[in-house]
Amino acid sequence: MADPGIPNPHGAGRHAPRRGPAVSRLAFGGAPIGNLYAGVDETIARLAVERAWQHGIRHFDTAPYYGYGLAEQRLGAALAGVPRASYTLSTKVGRLIEDAPGRDALADGFDVAGKRAVFDYSRDGVRRAVDASLRRLGVEHVDVLLLHDIGALTHGAGHPRILRQALDEALPALAELRAQGVCGAIGLGVNEEAVCLEVMPRFELDVIMLAGRYTLFEQEHGAQVMAEALQRGVSIFAAAPYNSGLLGGDQPGDTYNYAPADAAVRARAQRFYDVCAEAGASVGAAALQFPLFHPAVATVVCGMRTPAEADAAAARRDTALPEQLWPRLRAAGLLGEHAVTP
Repeated sequence: MADPGIPNPHGAGRHAPRRGPAVSRLAFGGAPIGNLYAGVDETIARLAVERAWQHGIRHFDTAPYYGYGLAEQRLGAALAGVPRASYTLSTKVGRLIEDAPGRDALADGFDVAGKRAVFDYSRDGVRRAVDASLRRLGVEHVDVLLLHDIGALTHGAGHPRILRQALDEALPALAELRAQGVCGAIGLGVNEEAVCLEVMPRFELDVIMLAGRYTLFEQEHGAQVMAEALQRGVSIFAAAPYNSGLLGGDQPGDTYNYAPADAAVRARAQRFYDVCAEAGASVGAAALQFPLFHPAVATVVCGMRTPAEADAAAARRDTALPEQLWPRLRAAGLLGEHAVTP
């Protein structure tokens, strides 16, 4: 029996019109060109953005945290000659970037020395973060501003205090910026469902970028937020469709949720590879396309470090998947009750 608290996404009359901007169905995720886990050559980073453009990708996502400003600088430089009205752009607030002489690279996973990111969800902090991002990107406005990494997953015992500041200061500041035309839409950029469910009834959002929670591998920790988004007209930007590389290669990857994958996770991932092989389907293509079947999802955001990764993402977007794949995955118990498939 269906959970009465989670509406059927196919139900007639249950969908509010989406408030977020119209975006390309595949989006460029900018964290890798911020030297995520390893350095990226400037030219390679620029070529990755250019190749994404050649493949029809027209939404580009970044954040000050990605390389402590480096990803924004590189993305802005790569798009500098492109008419601003021809693409959409999202970035985030919630951290300020500071000089930190002597600080080692990779302290937060970015191969950038001498910088650090400091949480600041105050009204003034939001304003300062946006001003700095616009300078690095070389633009006068962005299409989407997201409040980055609120929630217990990031802040632990400090979550109640951070949530209150987000509701009292940060989100109202974003709404003011939207009213002033500095951004077109506002929302959250997070990795957990719980904080989305806390915020949505208390503050009107346009967009939620949800990373790793509504994916081919994992739907149970995203079902409620997807249903709530449909009811409220919130656009979902589904990020990290490969769950940190777990379903991104020719065999199960070594990482899940940005940490080493344990044996149970890898064993479950192998079942996806087995079923996809039996159906004659690419796991990567299935993982990239799966979130897009849900009517709340506006785009899927894939990190792209190189032109080859942009090529691979576009190929997976365009790959025709066999019709029998989805019933086979469901019969194998790999898709949840509320997973939307063709």
